[in-house]
Amino acid sequence: MRTDALDFDLPNALIATKPAEPRDSSRLLVVQRSNPDRLEHRVFRDLPALLSPSDLLVFNRSRVVPARLIGQREDTGSKFEGLYLHDAPSVDGIEWIAMVKTKRAQAGKRYVLFDADGAKSGTIVQLVARDDSEGPGAWRVRVETDASSGLEALQRVGRTPLPPYILAQRKARDEDPGDAYDRSHYQTTFASETESGSVAAPTAGLHFTPDVINALHRGGVETSEVTLHVGAGTFKPVDTETLEEHPMHHEWCSLGDAAGHFPPGPDRRVIAVGSTSARTIESYAQLHAADPSGPLPERYSTDILIAPGYAWRWVSGMVTNFHLPRSTLLAMIASILDVPGQVDGLARVHEIYRAAIAEEYRFFSYGDAMLILP
Repeated sequence: MRTDALDFDLPNALIATKPAEPRDSSRLLVVQRSNPDRLEHRVFRDLPALLSPSDLLVFNRSRVVPARLIGQREDTGSKFEGLYLHDAPSVDGIEWIAMVKTKRAQAGKRYVLFDADGAKSGTIVQLVARDDSEGPGAWRVRVETDASSGLEALQRVGRTPLPPYILAQRKARDEDPGDAYDRSHYQTTFASETESGSVAAPTAGLHFTPDVINALHRGGVETSEVTLHVGAGTFKPVDTETLEEHPMHHEWCSLGDAAGHFPPGPDRRVIAVGSTSARTIESYAQLHAADPSGPLPERYSTDILIAPGYAWRWVSGMVTNFHLPRSTLLAMIASILDVPGQVDGLARVHEIYRAAIAEEYRFFSYGDAMLILP
C-alpha cells in the first residue's frame, strides 16, 4: 500500500486540545463492518445501548507516566528536551533510555531538569551513550536524584507526554491549562496503579467513566483488561513510500486477566477499546494460530502491523479515536472495515473521515470517538 493513500486534509480547528467535559459527553460516530451504509451520530454515553449482552469489551489498563522532560545544560544553560522511554538495567543508580533533543548532544554532558512549575529540580541527567535500538535521538542517561526509583524521579520532574500536535495547537490558540490538568485528563479512569509504563495514553479509553462501565455491566456486557505499554513509535507517521517498508516499533504487551477469555467462542463478539488493545489481542491470536496447543507467553514483544489484507482472528469490533493521516493506526482502521470482494476498507475509512470532518468531530488524542460494530 502506498503511504499517500493514508493521507487526508484536516482543518487545524478540529484538532482537540482538551477532552470533552465530562468525558462521556464526547461524540460517538457509529459504523458497522457488516453494513457499509450505517453511519450514526451519537454521544459516547450511548455506548451501552449499542452493544449486545455477552459482548466482551477489552481495555488497555496501562498507566501513562509523566515522561516529558524539560531542562537546560548545566554549564551553558542551553535548552534540553527529552522523552523518557523506559528504565535501563543498571547496577549503579538509576538509568533511563530517553529520546533527547538538544544542541550537540555528546556523552558526558549534564542537564538539570525543571519541575512542573519550571523551577530547577535538583535532578540531573547525564548522557551516557546513544541507543540506536530505540531509534535516532535515543540515549542511555544516568539520573542523579535523591528519589528511590526512576518512577519516583519521573513523578517529580516529568510532565505529561502530550503529542506534539496538541502542544502546537495550544501554543497557536494561547491555551495553557497546566500540567496538573493533563496529568488528570490524559489518563484513563481505570488505569492500573501497578501497570505504569506508557508514554502516550491509550486514548480510546479516555471517554469511559464509571457510570458508562456500570451501565455496560448492567446490560450484560463483560469487560476485561490487557496491558500494552504504549511506546513513542505508536503515533509516528509513516515516512516511507509504502506502508510495508515502515519499520514497526516493538511494544511489550500481556493478555493478563483477559487470558481466560481467549480464544473466544464462535458467538462471542470481542470489542477492542483502542488500537493498543487490538494489537495485543491480535498478537496473541497470531501466536495461538501458529501453535494452537502451545501455552501463550505471559509477556510478549509485538511489532504487529495490521493493514488492509490482514485476517482478523479474535477482534470483532473496536472503540477508537480519529487517527493521524499517514499512520499505521489509520491503516488498522481501514483493515477492520475491509470486507474482501465487497467493501474497500481504505475507501470506506476516507468516506467516514470526510463525514466526521463535515460534522466537525474533534480529532486525535483528546478528540471524539468512533464505534466500529461487527
